[in-house]
Amino acid sequence: MSYAFTLAGQPLRALPARALWAPGLRLLAVSDLHLGKAERIARREGRMVPPYETEETLARLGDLVSAFRPATVICLGDSFDDDRAAEALAPAHRTALAGLMAGRRWIWIAGNHDPAPPELGGAQVAQHREAGLVFRHEAALRLGPGEGGEVSGHYHPKARIAGRALPAFLIDEARAILPAFGLYTGGLDVADAAFDPLASPTAQALALSRQVTPVPRAALVAAARRRRPV
Repeated sequence: MSYAFTLAGQPLRALPARALWAPGLRLLAVSDLHLGKAERIARREGRMVPPYETEETLARLGDLVSAFRPATVICLGDSFDDDRAAEALAPAHRTALAGLMAGRRWIWIAGNHDPAPPELGGAQVAQHREAGLVFRHEAALRLGPGEGGEVSGHYHPKARIAGRALPAFLIDEARAILPAFGLYTGGLDVADAAFDPLASPTAQALALSRQVTPVPRAALVAAARRRRPV
């Protein structure tokens, strides 16, 4: 079951599949796919991990595209684990991406891992504005005029619920920070101090499993403090 909320007057839905759906715009947003991570780990670190994350991530994205039939897909940066991983994308994966992109507007937002998005079609931009929303990779510490509806990624937020670290959205009146969509992606606890300047006192973590569970961030911060040794 998804979770409905409003940002800058725009109705949105946080999906358990780690994506954001804007029904009025027929827009699907995902963040931090990190395609090609296994190849990058092997190339840079000499470690071998199962090389299936790109195929699985694209399959999950394909399921969402089939289910929602979006007119627009926005990838919020770090879509590839680095520029060389994008260049090394297998022909089958390029074909799969081309199929997902066909017949719809596709926007690649540059991230810190992939500042020069590959030539795979679609629009390649630093950020995108639409219907009162601004889409960028990393949340701005200070929102500019008219930016009260920021949608971003980068932090891979997770919420610690009953001892489990679950992927999570972090939302408040002005922002929505999306979880990482890709496999093999770690995460940052929403109770971490890094989120303090980005989250209002009423911010909520939307923890994802088979459904979306909203939890006040303040409660998670308090729980994290209780767990710290004295």
